[in-house]
Amino acid sequence: MANNNNEHNSRSQPILQIDHLSKAFGNNKVLNDIHFDVYQGDVISVIGASGSGKSTLLRCINLLETPTGGEIIYKGVNVLAPGVNATKYRSHVGMVFQSFNLFKNLTVLENCVVGQVRVLKRSRDQAKQYALELLDKVGMAPYIDAKPRQISGGQQQRVAIARALAMDPDLLLFDEPTSALDPETVGEVLAVMKNLANEGMTMLVVSHEMAFARDVSNQVFFMNEGVIHESGTPEEIFGNPKRQETIDFLARFRNT
Repeated sequence: MANNNNEHNSRSQPILQIDHLSKAFGNNKVLNDIHFDVYQGDVISVIGASGSGKSTLLRCINLLETPTGGEIIYKGVNVLAPGVNATKYRSHVGMVFQSFNLFKNLTVLENCVVGQVRVLKRSRDQAKQYALELLDKVGMAPYIDAKPRQISGGQQQRVAIARALAMDPDLLLFDEPTSALDPETVGEVLAVMKNLANEGMTMLVVSHEMAFARDVSNQVFFMNEGVIHESGTPEEIFGNPKRQETIDFLARFRNT
């Protein structure tokens, strides 16, 4: 399991503070007054039914959606303030998408090089060397010359994780990273994520993989109707949920 949150509350500043965050599409309020802090080494799993606002929360944190209200404070700076460079911020707060979002016309290796060169201004040689190390780490070194269409969904997702890691992010957001995968490839992606957690990577994971949430996280948020309905340690949420909605939701996953 990842570091216990209480250990670092007292001695470090949060990487990310979500403060009274809300998001509406027209009259439809998707997020309502969300607030939490993310500390280095946290692995936070966000669970809940489809439509509860989980993916919108990640898309707001990564500025792919513009929140309607509240603040997102990254290392003391409100990234919703005018003049903040969203691309630079996103290089620190990486995102792994449900549908991989690889550049289809680029090889596996180039997918992991291009952001380093363009955004971080690394030399091509330096970027390539680092990309090769990370692709090896996620088990994709044999496929560096393949195009995304030539490899499986699970392999594409592992490349997407390597690409996100290549930017040396402080925090990685995972938006249902296994939901588009065949059942046999889910395990290989979860194994990579588990290794990252064990190495101390700070992660915020929206997932239907309850065993991952239970076994790898140090905090679990249950979202319902656009709010964090209940939060706590995996032991608290899975072992002794307080809210009826949490109990009803988890009843579906008893067999995981």
